[in-house]
Amino acid sequence: MEGGNQSVVSEFMLLGLTNSKNLQVLLFVIFFILYLLILFGNIVILVLITTDPHLHSPMYFLLANMSFVDLCLSSNTTPKMISDFLKEYKTISFAGCIFQIFFSHCVGAVEMVLLVVMAYDSYVAICKPLHYFTIMNLKRCTGLVLISWTTGLIHGISYLAVILQLPFCGPKEVDSFFCDMPLVIKLACIDYHDLNTLIHADCGIVAVTCFILLLISYTYILITVGQSSKSGVSKALSTCSAHITVVMIFFLP
Repeated sequence: MEGGNQSVVSEFMLLGLTNSKNLQVLLFVIFFILYLLILFGNIVILVLITTDPHLHSPMYFLLANMSFVDLCLSSNTTPKMISDFLKEYKTISFAGCIFQIFFSHCVGAVEMVLLVVMAYDSYVAICKPLHYFTIMNLKRCTGLVLISWTTGLIHGISYLAVILQLPFCGPKEVDSFFCDMPLVIKLACIDYHDLNTLIHADCGIVAVTCFILLLISYTYILITVGQSSKSGVSKALSTCSAHITVVMIFFLP
């Protein structure tokens, strides 16, 4: 690695989800429909929040940003995966593979931080309702979103800096339908075990930090809710239930 990236590999071969042609056609239809639904749902959310003045509040501002992030994340690998179902040879250029790694980790980190920001928004709305619009003003909301994207960019660039220094000179089959960092570094012409440990540690630090901040936010919310009336408890839980569901889906797998 002393001379930087000495790769002689210009493209990678993606092994995909299955070798069965019939199953690939079925998966093409399923994932194509699901992707269209994701696109449609998120675009509708963005259009409604942008055009309806009644939805110009901090909560919906953050929700619109989350929808945009979801669009970016799903569009990073899904279109390529769908088109590959109809191809016999599933290849991706070296540059395309590197971009997938960078973008997936960048936007993935943005989404994690945005979940924390939305939890903070719920905390302010429930625990400090009288000061909600003062605390969660447009300037602060915009700043929190910028912090999310800055964190994601730093996280993605750290992966980019590592992958660009690796020499790829031999095998080029990626055992997946997209370029994932742990799978790609296995193809490098070096001993990758220590590097793999560092990569998992880096990703783990971001995920665990966000998860701890989420726990803190919801602990404060539960304490405040516990001191409220029955109607207050019901309203608070209905406000947070959707966000808690998203958090559980994101972190539990």
